[in-house]
Amino acid sequence: MTCGPAPTKSDHIWLVVAAFVFAGLDALMASLNEPTTGWAGPYALFLLQIPLDLSLIFAFRYPRIVAGLVLTGATLMLLSDELAPGLFVPEHPISLATVPTITSVLLCVLVRVLDRRSLLILTGIFMVLSTRFWHPSWAVIPFGLASTALPALGSLYLQARRDLLRSLRDRAERAEREQHLLAEQARAEERRRLAGEMHDVVTHRLSLMVLHAGALTVSSKEPAVRDAAEGIRSEGTRALDELRDLVGVLRGTEQDTGATGPAVVELPDPAMLVAESESVGIPVRLRVDGDGNGLSPTVARTAYRVVQEALTNVRKHAPGSEVDLALRYRPDGLDIEVRNSPPKGVPDPVLAGSGSGAGLSGLRQRVELIGGSLRAGPVISGGFEVSAILPAYVPTAESAQHDHGRRRR
Repeated sequence: MTCGPAPTKSDHIWLVVAAFVFAGLDALMASLNEPTTGWAGPYALFLLQIPLDLSLIFAFRYPRIVAGLVLTGATLMLLSDELAPGLFVPEHPISLATVPTITSVLLCVLVRVLDRRSLLILTGIFMVLSTRFWHPSWAVIPFGLASTALPALGSLYLQARRDLLRSLRDRAERAEREQHLLAEQARAEERRRLAGEMHDVVTHRLSLMVLHAGALTVSSKEPAVRDAAEGIRSEGTRALDELRDLVGVLRGTEQDTGATGPAVVELPDPAMLVAESESVGIPVRLRVDGDGNGLSPTVARTAYRVVQEALTNVRKHAPGSEVDLALRYRPDGLDIEVRNSPPKGVPDPVLAGSGSGAGLSGLRQRVELIGGSLRAGPVISGGFEVSAILPAYVPTAESAQHDHGRRRR
């Protein structure tokens, strides 16, 4: 059981550096201390502390073994002071430390790798060995507490503070995720409600319009009336297809249509829009890269609307300009770019003011609804550019019929 995060590579490097720093410090103190006088030789304290300093390198991997070695060294220093002065510790040392100098660093490390109970027991033992409370001394007790209890308690406080901050951060992230999920659920519910209303109300009215137009086509004797009725019926049928497709996107589910074979879906062609624009005096240079047969009907119609809205805005606001239209079909989607040159004439105020002003914003919402993105704005040359990035497939009922299982997830 550990009390902190797993040691990292930088933690191990830090231990190696600390071990050699303390080994150098003990070497300096050995050169300044008076020699020991026991059978262990004149440098007994230095020879005792060096292995303990270097054992710090393995404190993360073998914490209990390293703690046992340092505790053994502290016990030998205590026995030397009490029973054989001068054996391992000089009789008049320059340092007031009564435990190995590496003890404070070791306790900071043990906070990370030992359970709380074992850490407190070890800290208590080191406190007893360092303070020597049976011989109270104002010089020994404060120094002993500063080298044992203070680093352990300080490390425990820092560890608890890190855990608290981590917990608060996790809780905030969890709350943010939950809020995002609730917002997504609310949006999905609103989309389903709108889809239901569109299906129940708008589809019903359009269906009646198509039926009446079809009946008028059959019953009328006037060719002009029949042609107009046929146009209304054709546009109404196309609107029903688009509405059915949009309802499927809003619901966000693929519906089983019960079709036994692939349906024939007539998809709009942007080239028709190019011909319309050229017929009213707006030249359009069309460049097509790739094959658009892999697009689902929803994406194809959205691409058609992007091009249609862009060319309509050119006719309204940039008379006399030339248009470059690029369609780049990719295996995973479609890139659209419509750019017009600076206008050469003054826009017709009636034509320019005929729109609602929400065409591009509504178009952006439609593009984002199927998972795409749209950008529109002026360019450095003085013209205007509309560009969109669309996915290749959106799961709807009509897409399932058109694609007959090739892209379904």
